[in-house]
Amino acid sequence: MLHVADYFYWGWSVRQQGLGIARVVALLACLPCLLAGCAVSTPPAAEALPDPLALAAQSESKAQAQAQAQAQALVLPAITRFSDAGQGETLPGGWRVWSLGRFKKPTEYRLERKDGRTVVRAFADASASGLLHDLDVDPRQHPWLHWRWKVEQLIHSADNTQRHTEDSPVRLVITFAGDRSKLEFSDRLFATQVRLLTGQELPYATLMYIWENRAERGQIIANRYTSRIRMVVAESGREKLGQWWEESRNVLEDYRRAFGEEPGRITSIGLMTDTDNTGEQVHAWYGDIQFLARPTSPHQHPSLPMVAR
Repeated sequence: MLHVADYFYWGWSVRQQGLGIARVVALLACLPCLLAGCAVSTPPAAEALPDPLALAAQSESKAQAQAQAQAQALVLPAITRFSDAGQGETLPGGWRVWSLGRFKKPTEYRLERKDGRTVVRAFADASASGLLHDLDVDPRQHPWLHWRWKVEQLIHSADNTQRHTEDSPVRLVITFAGDRSKLEFSDRLFATQVRLLTGQELPYATLMYIWENRAERGQIIANRYTSRIRMVVAESGREKLGQWWEESRNVLEDYRRAFGEEPGRITSIGLMTDTDNTGEQVHAWYGDIQFLARPTSPHQHPSLPMVAR
């Protein structure tokens, strides 16, 4: 997953990247002038005296809009539930398909009834793509991520500590905002390569929860291409296969442990089942996902050491 860097090594050079950036910068620099050139000068119209009743109505309307915005802000952590939707290929509101590029075979996703609820069924066959839900969440106010998932079988040859076998039967992917100017040069260069090759902008930081074959639960696995992607092993091994499992993680603490800094706002959450590196097949299911102010159970995962690069 997120193996777009593979395409970069098929022939792109840093010099070519620089030329691409220069073109983009030049276009952005010209944009204000182009927009200004489209403006048409018109003589000023005579000003009418303000209507007191209209002003009062306008003020009341603005107050109502502010109140509505504040009310909406309180439910920003809400993620559209799969269980409220019907069966089929139509995604519930807020969710959209997340493609990793035209060179990647997409994973199949559909809504189906399983064990009395509507859930997302994923089927990967040497493929990688996901589903994405945009958000605007403060992880300090809603640090707890709660979800359900079910895995039938492991990906036999998967090992997320190795670049060429980095696949997982289930993933939750959380993206964060941040100041890109503070990133190391290598991370900014990688982000530029991804943008030029796929047309997609990499987030400032990405935290993933995965199901690993062997790595210890709670461990953090570093991405082999960039320091801005980290994987947390939420489950590992065969013990819990074939059953629905409810998971609860403190995203705030996991981010601090993974990146050694305070997180920005959460900008999206996604799910993905991928077997593009191993070429294997796997089925998995995802239930409802939500951000909460408090954990749903007293169980909390201990902090464990990071897996070295």
